[in-house]
Amino acid sequence: VQLQACGGGLVQAGGSLRLSCAAAGRTFSADAVAWFRQASGKEREFVAVINTSGYTATAYAESVKGRFTLFRGDTKNTVYLQMNELKFEDTAVYYCAAGRYSAHTRTYEHWGQGTLVTVSS
Repeated sequence: VQLQACGGGLVQAGGSLRLSCAAAGRTFSADAVAWFRQASGKEREFVAVINTSGYTATAYAESVKGRFTLFRGDTKNTVYLQMNELKFEDTAVYYCAAGRYSAHTRTYEHWGQGTLVTVSS
């Protein structure tokens, strides 16, 4: 499945952004959609994950818990990552991915192209 990640940009510390991840088809054809991020010179790290059907299950990295919210859209092929109280250290390229519910990149077969989030201090 092809994924399209959008919504990145430049924001001041304390501000908000909403990222979206849309599947090309009617559904993600996967158990879960996750966001990962990769800052310059660092490893890709887990941000948040949501299952794609049924009772909503989510999980967040400790670094974003309480500030970021991942939720499904009204259609079955879009999820949103609401990012509030952004910090300079949130600056990274954010990638959405579809696959099996986990916090590990290896369980996700499909990846979007990434969207850059820059937080100015």
